[in-house]
Amino acid sequence: MTAPVLEVRDLATHFHTRAGVVKAVDGVSFTLERGEVMGLVGESGSGKSITGFSLIGLIAPPGRIVAGSVRLAGEELVGLDQRRLRQIRGRAVSMVFQDPMMTLNPVLTVARQMQLALLAHERMSRAVARARSVEVLARVGIPDPERRIDAYPHEFSGGMRQRVAIAIALLHRPAVIIADEPTTALDVSIQAQILAEMKSLVRESGTALVWISHDLATVSQIAGKLAVMYAGRIVEDGPIRTVLSAPRHPYTRGLLESLPSRATPGADLAQIPGATPSLLRLPAGCAFAPRCPNRIAACDTVVPPPTIVGGRGFRCHNPVGAEAAA
Repeated sequence: MTAPVLEVRDLATHFHTRAGVVKAVDGVSFTLERGEVMGLVGESGSGKSITGFSLIGLIAPPGRIVAGSVRLAGEELVGLDQRRLRQIRGRAVSMVFQDPMMTLNPVLTVARQMQLALLAHERMSRAVARARSVEVLARVGIPDPERRIDAYPHEFSGGMRQRVAIAIALLHRPAVIIADEPTTALDVSIQAQILAEMKSLVRESGTALVWISHDLATVSQIAGKLAVMYAGRIVEDGPIRTVLSAPRHPYTRGLLESLPSRATPGADLAQIPGATPSLLRLPAGCAFAPRCPNRIAACDTVVPPPTIVGGRGFRCHNPVGAEAAA
């Protein structure tokens, strides 16, 4: 048995504001093996993106990691000095953001940006940096990369810009890539192409991937395991086929039932009633209790502990299927 490439234990990231403490991430734990793809899903505000930023130390005041551990290939990242973190970011672990125009410099050519990314971590000539950049652009599906590498970001379409961002993340063959909703702003056909390319790249390179999304349908096409977040906590996780076919947490079931593909033609879409709670004022017990159809008395006062059954975990006092199991 080899050690996990990424091991997260009881990670907590809080934002200290005038109104109080926002518990954006509160006790998140998971492991990721080499070449494994994990989908991290949940509604807006559930803590998915903050989890991704926390993994690579991109949390700035008023936010900070207050507890927990993040180990990358055995090295502890929480509490690491900024100089060492800069050495790790981009080389051992990379991140792909939702909007490539926010990460690509509009006044530099793609060639120059990729060269700067390479030279930040490795010594090489400009010719070698260009050759590697062209090779990676070709791998992510950029046509005629020898010519397009000298273009500026505004000369690419949205899908091509996202491919460039993915190529930059792949330059150093990182052990882990964190992708924060990288296909949300793209049309369906481009989404499908990028998903296929990412699956192929992960399979070929052995890079582990955390795919953050609010779209279960997209995640189901790429991930091997799934973690469902709600109000800063992972409420269910396990092999994706098992979780999607037989969810144990009522929130996971609610997400699945709200998919358009599950709706009867002509009928209204199913919805989870209510809204996510404020992270400033979480309920005393289960955060999902006010919206939960399986609610029992314990849900209002006791935070559900993690339960692990058959290689999958969930946090629920009255899980889906409990009656049938009994």
